[in-house]
Amino acid sequence: MSEYLVEMRGIKKSFGRVQALKGVDFWVKRNEIVGLLGDNGAGKSTLIKILVGYYRPDEGEIYFEGRKVSFKSPWDSRKLGIETVYQDLALVNLMPIWRNFFLGREVMKGPFGTLDVKRMKKITIEALKDIGIFVRSPDETVAFLSGGERQAIAIARAIHFGAKLLILDEPTAALSVGETQRVLEHILEAKRRGIAVIFITHNIYHVYEVADRFVLLEKGEKIGDLEKSETTPEKIMEIIAASSVGTMSR
Repeated sequence: MSEYLVEMRGIKKSFGRVQALKGVDFWVKRNEIVGLLGDNGAGKSTLIKILVGYYRPDEGEIYFEGRKVSFKSPWDSRKLGIETVYQDLALVNLMPIWRNFFLGREVMKGPFGTLDVKRMKKITIEALKDIGIFVRSPDETVAFLSGGERQAIAIARAIHFGAKLLILDEPTAALSVGETQRVLEHILEAKRRGIAVIFITHNIYHVYEVADRFVLLEKGEKIGDLEKSETTPEKIMEIIAASSVGTMSR
């Protein structure tokens, strides 16, 4: 069995004349939290969208659990256990918690395939409670929840549906200090359950608390791949800043 859950080798991607990725190698080990860092335009989103099947790479190969894969759509990657929580969370504000939890994965019953609402509400409450989240009611509309509570629902949903790799896009953006800490705890809980995590962020201090390794991108190139034991948040910022200045001066 490969020690890597995901391997991306020599990934290249261009949009017209803009070369978004220039032969990037990226990997995630089993049960590892990787911080994916870089300024705007570094290539983070493009790399992840290729991994989940939203884009096709121009060049390069992707391996999942040691097997070469080619995703034609995000649904293909999802079927293998790759769950992505984007910054907008893909939650529907006007729907209740339980409907959001089962969005696209509704539980049906009976010969006519009607929604098993009672069962879905029960599972939603239990799944959230299982990672330490207590909601007032599964019927509560998502629009009335805090940013931290919404993140928690999205993370709990991924855990419940058997994610092997959880990708989080700026999960702590615009959250209070207290909510940020709770979201970081949920990320560590995912790791305790054997799930690998890719944590995409601009906030180095947040990701440093939970990540095992840090991958740094700048203008479509990998400029760093550092174990937590060999770096600090300040060193990471120095590398990104130095690379950015070097790019501007060329």
